[in-house]
Amino acid sequence: MRMAIRNIINRFFLLLIRTYQYCRGISYRCICTACVEGKPICRQPLLMQGGGKVIFSGKVTIGYYPSPAHFSTYAHIEARGNQAVVSIGDGTAINNNFCAIAEHTNISIGENCFIGCNVEILDSDFHGLKVTERNQSKPEWAKPVNINDNVFIGSNAKIMKGVTVGAGAIIANSAVVVKDVPEYAVVAGNPAKVIKFLHDNCDE
Repeated sequence: MRMAIRNIINRFFLLLIRTYQYCRGISYRCICTACVEGKPICRQPLLMQGGGKVIFSGKVTIGYYPSPAHFSTYAHIEARGNQAVVSIGDGTAINNNFCAIAEHTNISIGENCFIGCNVEILDSDFHGLKVTERNQSKPEWAKPVNINDNVFIGSNAKIMKGVTVGAGAIIANSAVVVKDVPEYAVVAGNPAKVIKFLHDNCDE
């Protein structure tokens, strides 16, 4: 009897959670400005901004309950410039508080990737580094980011402009990736370095 009552209460709270997130999602959808192809499964509000294009291929899932920041944050995908593109492949699952900003070029995320909480992917520094250039953002300063299939990105990781992540690679929690990652490599640290390779195509 107690178990049955507990199950009813749990279902009620899950319904409340879904209703609350659905309402949040609608409000964010109303202020999206990007051109969008495809329809992700959003378990957390998703804001898509910019003059470029955001492309979802197949089944892409964004947000996860009960991971941290499910209620207090949202996912932000921005194709800022008119030529910018952010694309995400089929089977990719993205946890809460995700941020991807392509200012002038492309961010490409392959199929069947797992992406943790608070991950940030950027194609630009968004301004010059010299004092006299900090109010400028030139297209030639941006570089595309390419994340291949079956990549696992841990929570709080940052992937910076110009990086290619090879298929099957793992990026550890809080890693800051500033150079290319080989296939099936495990990288960690700031800046991220290869600490090992997975053998037999991830059967280790």
